[in-house]
Amino acid sequence: MKYVILAVALASGLALAGAGLAACSAERDSGARSEPRPATRIADPSEASDLIGQDLLIALAQAKNFHHKAKVYMTDGNLTAATASVRQILSLVFPPGAAEADDVRNDARALLAKLLMSQNQLDEAARAIDEGIAQSRRESFFVANLYTVRGEIHQARAAALDATGEPGKPAAADERHAAIAAFDHSIQINERLQKKLLEER
Repeated sequence: MKYVILAVALASGLALAGAGLAACSAERDSGARSEPRPATRIADPSEASDLIGQDLLIALAQAKNFHHKAKVYMTDGNLTAATASVRQILSLVFPPGAAEADDVRNDARALLAKLLMSQNQLDEAARAIDEGIAQSRRESFFVANLYTVRGEIHQARAAALDATGEPGKPAAADERHAAIAAFDHSIQINERLQKKLLEER
């Protein structure tokens, strides 16, 4: 249905923005400035206005706007402002029971966690991911992505512990094991989703 495609396209834009975050941060550190390459087109909410209620339409449009703001701030190297913009997506009011709300919020949480990681706020990043997983009502690509980002956080913690020298080695090994478990969980969710899609076809 069009409204599902709209929500997925909107939320996918957030995930793809997160994928370019590391490169953006590196460019900022080197003094370079460049516009991230658009990896996908985010659907225009007005295209499906005949099928979506106004309250949902407004929430999706607002999420799209905050996402655009975050991308501009990221391009400019202002990660603090980008983080604030993504947090505003999480405060949007969606119609009760709207599946789109979970998808958009979970994708926003994944991007938020990546932004926080880039600012060395690993505990805060982990909280953003844990909240998304705890509040999710069904399995989806976006939930699987939360587990992927959780794995990346464990990897970052392992690297930080390794940097402390020999005393941090045992804890770093534990973090790497936790990263593998998180990645495996993401893989398993996506495999179940793929199997379900194949059965429906």
